[in-house]
Amino acid sequence: MIVLIPAYEPTEKMLKLVAQLKEKTDYKILIVDDGSGDSFSQLFNKAEEDGCIVLHHPVNKGKGAALKTGFSYIHSNCEPDKVVCADSDGQHHVNDIIKLADAIDSNKPEMVLGVRQFEGDVPFKSRFGNSISAFTFKMATGIVLNDTQTGLRGYPYELLPWLCSVQGERFEYEQNLLLKSKKSGISIKQLPIATIYDNNNKGTHFRPINDSISVLLPILKFCSSSILSFCIDFVLLLAFNKLLGGLFFCIVFARVISSTFNYIVNKVFVFDAKDTSTKQSAPKYFGLALAILSLNYCMMKLFIEVIHMHIIPAKILTEITLFTISYTVQKLFIFKKDNDIKLTPS
Repeated sequence: MIVLIPAYEPTEKMLKLVAQLKEKTDYKILIVDDGSGDSFSQLFNKAEEDGCIVLHHPVNKGKGAALKTGFSYIHSNCEPDKVVCADSDGQHHVNDIIKLADAIDSNKPEMVLGVRQFEGDVPFKSRFGNSISAFTFKMATGIVLNDTQTGLRGYPYELLPWLCSVQGERFEYEQNLLLKSKKSGISIKQLPIATIYDNNNKGTHFRPINDSISVLLPILKFCSSSILSFCIDFVLLLAFNKLLGGLFFCIVFARVISSTFNYIVNKVFVFDAKDTSTKQSAPKYFGLALAILSLNYCMMKLFIEVIHMHIIPAKILTEITLFTISYTVQKLFIFKKDNDIKLTPS
């Protein structure tokens, strides 16, 4: 078993974790210093004296980059073994690390998450950050995870090449792993762990605003694309109606142009799927657009005429539901990237 600890400007808590692991286990410990600087060299030197392998980034690159440095080193220099990732800030109890390590199945493409319960006195920025990323993950995949930002995660050795291939350099990397897992044939197991926050969790380097935006950015871009396409559709409808007349044809012409614009923007900017074949993605996209249009009519008719809902809440509920469906289908099926690694159970 190998414990991988990414560390940026750590405290004595990192050495305490190392001591507890040495006392209770025979796990190998790999620490990646993510550009902490000379003032922290004494801590890393002490960790080396205690038997840890320590790798150094010359400058701070982010947690995702540090994890990938560790995964790459393990894959190239260590005997095949299971890997547990733990944070350096004292949030993970050594007994939970051991419990998670025991739950890893070396013969199964599965990641194991140590899921915090978020009960009691939990700092606001921790609750806020996890709520944002959990919402994003559910929107993108339809899967409910209680803790998408946990740093306590376990992987079998066979997943290391995939772990190194996933994009992301900072906190968004761990979210990307979850988003990519289903499409890559990797299952997720959740284990409850203790929630430990010492001194209001001041040891964490998670930035509530910047890092939450980076995690939420795909949905923000999708919202912007949808709003801009709606504006184009609305303006063109008015213009065609004034110039040509005939409401039906004006609606069709405006919708064709705005949908084409939306397709291009989503492919190039929202989902970064420039390499995805247009011949394959375009028919799927416009098929989805027709399906969404039909569903819009059917849902509105159901809410208003059958359930007798007022038109305003009916419209809001319909649009939220169809927005979620559209985003999920486009991300997972229409604009999925061709370079994802697909793993199959051994």
